[in-house]
Amino acid sequence: MRLALPHNLTREQVRRRLRENSHRIGDNIPLAMVEVNTSWPSEDRMALAIDAMGQAISGHVDIEDAEVVFTVELSGALAFVEPMVEMAIRNQGPSLLEPPKG
Repeated sequence: MRLALPHNLTREQVRRRLRENSHRIGDNIPLAMVEVNTSWPSEDRMALAIDAMGQAISGHVDIEDAEVVFTVELSGALAFVEPMVEMAIRNQGPSLLEPPKG
């Protein structure tokens, strides 16, 4: 599944905000018992390792000039949740690019 969300920030602003807000990614996944780990294999890619319902899900977020592209690989056993994951990214993804509160 690939989903692009537009933004009007610099790449550096997007990187900083994703790093500051990445701890909230699991809150936006509509599955019980979700653990999300992130890493940065390159400057403009945040890798996602997600453990949900005993299933390993991999993905990444690519930072581009005008959009952030979420790519999530769902196994056959979790294919039924793709519409829910897509909706969660559309609804909650922009909040990952908001400045930190407080």
